[in-house]
Amino acid sequence: MYQQAMYRYCLRLLGHRQDAEDAVQDIFVKAFEAIPRYRYTTGFSSWLYAIAHRHCLNQLRNRNRQTRLLQRLFGSVPSAESPEQAMDSKLFSPPLMSAMAALSPEERSVIILRVFEERTYEELGAILGCKPEAAKKRFNRARMKVQRKWDKRREESGWNENDQSMHAKI
Repeated sequence: MYQQAMYRYCLRLLGHRQDAEDAVQDIFVKAFEAIPRYRYTTGFSSWLYAIAHRHCLNQLRNRNRQTRLLQRLFGSVPSAESPEQAMDSKLFSPPLMSAMAALSPEERSVIILRVFEERTYEELGAILGCKPEAAKKRFNRARMKVQRKWDKRREESGWNENDQSMHAKI
C-alpha cells in the first residue's frame, strides 16, 4: 500500500533508482521492527515517512562522506546521470532543478514532502519531529531559498517567462 509512495520519496531525495529501491526495503524492515513502538497519535503514513526521512538523510550523509574520501584518495570522481535524473531534467525546468540542488538534504526533503508528496503541515511536523507551525516555517524558508535561487538563475540565463510549470507549485 505504501511502497510506491515511499519509493517516489526516496527516489526524489536520493536521486538513484537502485539506492531508492534499497532504501525502501530498509525502511520497511525498520518499520516492521519498530511496529511495537508505533503510537496511534500520528497517522501510520506520517510515521512511515518519518522513518524514510531519517533513513534517506543518513544515506545522503554517508554518500557525502564516501565521496569526500574517494576524492581525497583518487581526485575527482565522475558520476553518471541515472535514467531517473535524466527524466527529471526533462520534466522540470533547469532553473528549478538548479535551485533544488542548492538546498540542503533536509530542506529538499521538506519541499519534496510538502509539494510532491502533498503532506499537510501536521504530517510534516510528525515526520520532522516538530510542531506543525515549525514545519510550516521550515517549508517557507526552503521555499524562499528556492525562490531566490530561481530568480538569480533566471536573471543570469535570460530564462523564458512561459516555462513556469513546477515553480507555480512551489
